[in-house]
Amino acid sequence: MHRSLSIWTVTDGRIGIENQALGLAEAIARLTPADISVKRVTWPRWMRRTPSRFIPALPRLLATGGREILPPWPDLWIGNGRAAIPLSIAVRRWSDHRTFVIQLQDPLRPTRLFDLTIPPTHDPVRGPDVFPIIGAPHRVTAERLAEAYKAFARQLDPLPRPRIAVLIGGTAKAYGLGPERARQMAAEIADTVVTRGGSLMLTFSRRTPPEARAILTERLSGLPGLIWDETGPNPYFAFLAAADAVMVTEDSANMPAEAAATGAPVHLLKMDGGQSRRQRFHADLAARGVLQSLRPTDGGSTLPPLRRYDPLRETDRAASEVLHRMRLSGHIPAGLQS
Repeated sequence: MHRSLSIWTVTDGRIGIENQALGLAEAIARLTPADISVKRVTWPRWMRRTPSRFIPALPRLLATGGREILPPWPDLWIGNGRAAIPLSIAVRRWSDHRTFVIQLQDPLRPTRLFDLTIPPTHDPVRGPDVFPIIGAPHRVTAERLAEAYKAFARQLDPLPRPRIAVLIGGTAKAYGLGPERARQMAAEIADTVVTRGGSLMLTFSRRTPPEARAILTERLSGLPGLIWDETGPNPYFAFLAAADAVMVTEDSANMPAEAAATGAPVHLLKMDGGQSRRQRFHADLAARGVLQSLRPTDGGSTLPPLRRYDPLRETDRAASEVLHRMRLSGHIPAGLQS
């Protein structure tokens, strides 16, 4: 009898972290039949500052949105984020090593504790059980973008080209978006749209500070295009589908990686602060022809001639590697369709 691969994604439920795990799970499911189950982990308050090696192996203590971390264990476990790490380590023992365990990002633990670690190339972790990729796994596919565009086609079809998607992040560990930087960013975006004679498609993230959001909205609302006001569905994927170019804030790892999957040239918008590991990520994108710098003009700046590139398919590449390693290690269950 044939059966599907069972996959769990295990995170703390933060959308960016969960979407990375889901993106990899969905890419694997495109290669072989799979059933994906989403697990969201919330540690009890008294455990949150406890070093993971001292956390007792008591999965019943975990609140997971109604889905406990209990057997039967999956064929494939994809953990992401700090909350998942103790469980990713423990489930190999709980399953008698029958579950193939992946940990995304750099776990800051010995990688031998997992079957496979998939960090970004800009992190230093390396080894035989490590498979680095540029950026992070994501859920962007040509099919998803086409479907998203259909839902917003009435608003997007009339927009003049080039259509410039602007993806605004916000406060992060090493980055901020204060009022002065927001004003400078608004001028940079406006110069680009006006000089090219195109249109704006702007969306904010949950991390965008309210004052910065208000400044950008006020100063850019007169341009042709759309600014998402957080009412109705988020047009984020539709904007990526429609974009001739993408401007994205430098704080995010997810958004530039998702933009790089479209083939549209990407320009980074400067934030307050900075981080060397993020700069290494940007260097990787630049080496692939993804990033393009603004070109100075008499009145400000504009995008250079828009040069497309082969979209990055790092999530698909990682999915193929996962199945390859599962086959080599005997973790592909008997009767699995392929």
